[in-house]
Amino acid sequence: MSAMMGLVRRLVIAVLAFAGWSMALAQSAHLDGATAEPTGQASPQRQREVARRGADVMPFNLEATTHVFMKTARGGIQKVVAKDPSNLAQVRLVRAHLREIQLQFEHGNFSGPAHIHGQAMPGLAELQAAPQGAITLAYQQVQAGAQLTYSTRDRKLVAALHRWFDAQLSDHGKDAMVGHQHHGDMPAR
Repeated sequence: MSAMMGLVRRLVIAVLAFAGWSMALAQSAHLDGATAEPTGQASPQRQREVARRGADVMPFNLEATTHVFMKTARGGIQKVVAKDPSNLAQVRLVRAHLREIQLQFEHGNFSGPAHIHGQAMPGLAELQAAPQGAITLAYQQVQAGAQLTYSTRDRKLVAALHRWFDAQLSDHGKDAMVGHQHHGDMPAR
C-alpha cells in the first residue's frame, strides 16, 4: 500500500510540475508576443471608421487588397497584395505605398498608422519611441504587391510589433489576414 501511495505521490508531483511548466511557457510566449493570435476583430463601426481614415493615407483601394501579417521571432512581415493580380493599377499603388512607409518608418514617422488606427494603437508608442536603427525594414516586391520585413533584436520591440500587427488585423477585418511563411513564397520579378 505504501509503495502505491509513493507512486501516486510521485505521479501527482510530476503532473503538477508539468502543469506549472506549461503555464510558465504559455505565459512567457504571451509576454514575448512570439506567436500569439489576435484576440478578435474590431466592431463593424470601428472597421468602417478605420477604412474611412485609411483612404486618407493609403492610395490603393482597401477593399481591392488584402493585408497579410506574419509574426516572426525577430518582428514580422507585412504584405499587401491586390485581390486581383491583373489589376496593375492597384499593384503599383500598393508597391509605391509600402516603399513610402518603409522610408517613413525608418525615420520614426508612424503618423500614417496613428492617423488610421489612433494614437492609442497597441504597440505604436513603443515603435515611435524606438531609437533610429533599432528596427530594420526590408522592402520586397511580391506577386501582386509588396511586403515589408520588420526585424529587431530587442524583445520588447518584437512584442510591440506583434501587438501592432494584431491591432491592424483586428481593425482591417475582412481585408486582413494572418499569414504564414511558406517555402514557396517567391518574390516578384
